[in-house]
Amino acid sequence: MTEHNKPKPDDRSDNVEKLQEMVQDTLQNIEKAERTMENADGSERQAIADKNERRREAVKGFRDEIKDEAADQERYE
Repeated sequence: MTEHNKPKPDDRSDNVEKLQEMVQDTLQNIEKAERTMENADGSERQAIADKNERRREAVKGFRDEIKDEAADQERYE
């Protein structure tokens, strides 16, 4: 097998940091959307609220994954 066909090694050393950035970005998106809701009509307001609920669920998932990644990093250090 030639060198260029080898898969890259699994480097998870910065996963916690990346996940934390994703949490911050998602929280900022929630805040922006809530400001947008102030000027939205009923159906648009509901769509934004629904999307923000999905974002909040995603944040919970990110935080769970951060805990798992941090535990894995401690285990292998």
